[in-house]
Amino acid sequence: MPRHATAYERSRPDPRAVAAALADSRQSAYWLDDLGDYTTYPLLSGETSTDLVIVGGGYAGLWTAVLAKQRDPQRRVTLLEGETVGWAASGRNGGFCDASLTHGEGNGQARWPDEMDTLDRLGRANLDAIEAAVTELGLDCQFERTGMLEVATEPHQVAWLREGPGEFLDTEAVRAEVDSPTYLAGSWSRDTCALVQPARLAKDLARVAADLGVEIFEHSPATELDIPRHGAVTVRTPRGKIVAKHVALATNIFTPLLRRYARLLVPVYDYALMTEPLTSEQIAGIGWKNRQGLGDVANQFHYYRLSADNRILWGGYDAIHKRTVDSAHEDRPETFETLAAHFLTTFPQLEGIRFTHRWAGAIDTSTQFCAFHGLARGGRIAYASGFTGLGVAATRFAAEVMLDRLDGADTERTR
Repeated sequence: MPRHATAYERSRPDPRAVAAALADSRQSAYWLDDLGDYTTYPLLSGETSTDLVIVGGGYAGLWTAVLAKQRDPQRRVTLLEGETVGWAASGRNGGFCDASLTHGEGNGQARWPDEMDTLDRLGRANLDAIEAAVTELGLDCQFERTGMLEVATEPHQVAWLREGPGEFLDTEAVRAEVDSPTYLAGSWSRDTCALVQPARLAKDLARVAADLGVEIFEHSPATELDIPRHGAVTVRTPRGKIVAKHVALATNIFTPLLRRYARLLVPVYDYALMTEPLTSEQIAGIGWKNRQGLGDVANQFHYYRLSADNRILWGGYDAIHKRTVDSAHEDRPETFETLAAHFLTTFPQLEGIRFTHRWAGAIDTSTQFCAFHGLARGGRIAYASGFTGLGVAATRFAAEVMLDRLDGADTERTR
């Protein structure tokens, strides 16, 4: 069968407009630049001991630290981060805090059809718990429970949305929400997704953890685990070591320290752009009054959203598989040009807007396309990884699973 041109191929913007839009952009993650001054933490040197050592200062590690202290304030908890808190995926993602624990309904139904009702319920409860924590812990992360609007840009995608769980919107209705000539239909799930400023969420979780008594060490990568047949585990860093009863590994795509699950992960590089703030006239030109998170339903999909100051983050489409994690993979001009062109096709009324930031980062893609969890070495080491781009919320659930398992608890989550 002949291949049909996509909406982005049928209506291509002037290459000069694409070049102009990117001309002043800097290669830097907007969310991290937006932090301003923030707390830093010392480097680990010498030898110490603790009850629980957490390896990784992204969302999974930070939620584990906070929840561990909330469960047992007397438990000694130490967190090791190889760079700075939230510098990797947790500080440079799209900020979509989605209820799904299975990377979407389709993937979940294909893999765990008999458990999907339970998984959906647990995922929604997890998102509710994050929203409650934002208020109770005073997390300054620009949390907005806007829901998610999925859009069809090709005729065959309309039926997918009509059959899905969200509120179906025909062409007129979806363009009344957000006005793009590429939209043919939409599906709005009003309460299953929130938006956050991702780097602020990470930094404020670290603040809460430290206030609860967690010892946090930055620039202290865990390089080795010494695991005797019985007793405490030693975690080594370049300048120190920690002896601990239990270890929680939350290392995302980076060296997992346990060989058993390294083969289950593949790094995939994702790319994003951020516009300058839109004027009130530009906002009026595209609508978007309800500020939903947005994504199309193509196999190579885009995700996009408004920031608190009305910038548009525009990401996705090119997912580049790599064998290794290397910052050299983050500079890919052809991908940024493609993203900019697709943005202007989607919103031709915004021609003339400039992108201020462009960036990329590695996603920990797993063989089952969503997080996996495990316990090792006689119940002394727990791990969770493989979030495949939907970890903003699922990492909190993973933290609960790791703590349940380390505590030897039989819970609905562990089952």
